[in-house]
Amino acid sequence: MSRRGILTGAAATAAGATGVIGMATRGEAAPTASTPTDRTPVEFTWLGTHAWQIRCGQHIVLTDPWLTRFETGTFTPDGVNPKTKLVIDEAVIDRHLTAADAILVHHGHYDHMADVPYVAQKTQATVLGTQSHVNLLRAMRTPKDLLSPVRGGEYLAFDGFTIEVFPSLHSCGGKRHDYAFAGYRLDAVPPRPRVIEDLVEGGTLAYVITIGGLRILSLSTANFDPNALRDLEVDVVLAAPGGEPSITDRLLRTIKPVRTVLATHWDDFGKPLDQPAVPWTDLTPLRTSVERTGAKFVVLELLAKVTL
Repeated sequence: MSRRGILTGAAATAAGATGVIGMATRGEAAPTASTPTDRTPVEFTWLGTHAWQIRCGQHIVLTDPWLTRFETGTFTPDGVNPKTKLVIDEAVIDRHLTAADAILVHHGHYDHMADVPYVAQKTQATVLGTQSHVNLLRAMRTPKDLLSPVRGGEYLAFDGFTIEVFPSLHSCGGKRHDYAFAGYRLDAVPPRPRVIEDLVEGGTLAYVITIGGLRILSLSTANFDPNALRDLEVDVVLAAPGGEPSITDRLLRTIKPVRTVLATHWDDFGKPLDQPAVPWTDLTPLRTSVERTGAKFVVLELLAKVTL
């Protein structure tokens, strides 16, 4: 069977597990979840890494829209090359994104923020991020009037949806419990970023998007701030594998029970968007954590959609 129809390895295991809504191939819709008649369905499209298009009617929210996807060595034995040049593939972006009302930047690494200046200019969407993210985006020639610095605690009403902002944490690992490209750019607009290490983490945020009657918790890494999210009530979580042991178990104990978890940031993002996703890690621990709570676990192929 072609990989275009089903993922191999860890992702295939996750896709075949009990409780998964479905594994949709590119351009196809996954099976639709039970949708109450008193609300408008919400369509999720996975664009790789933590890039999601969340659409309800004419309203569109984008999370970390990075579609260019170039090789950095991140998932090779030699590891990431911090001097990899930043590039933007406008043709790929234009092929898949046409409009947006808001762009949510979760942290400042290249695989989350490098395409944001072009996407913001194209869509004229409001861009939310920390002051560090805003300074880096201004250095990348993002129009200042599109940028809105946030820090956590904000409740922001848009036409057709609301955004709540929460402080969060980047995943860490290894002997020293660290992560790549740490740091902030708080005092002033820095020189224009040229290589991937210039895009530092700059603080990590989580967001709750309330749209079409759904409350969606968006996390760009496996880590989170338990004090910020304690007893949070949401319907859907975008959750990533990795991080410290049992971190998803802790997340799902910290927030109220959820109905659905969508796997995010599980693919080798050095591979092009027009090829089937290649898992960078085993999704089984994430699936097990989710299913233990009784929630449905959803894994999408690149460019696939699910309606909830």
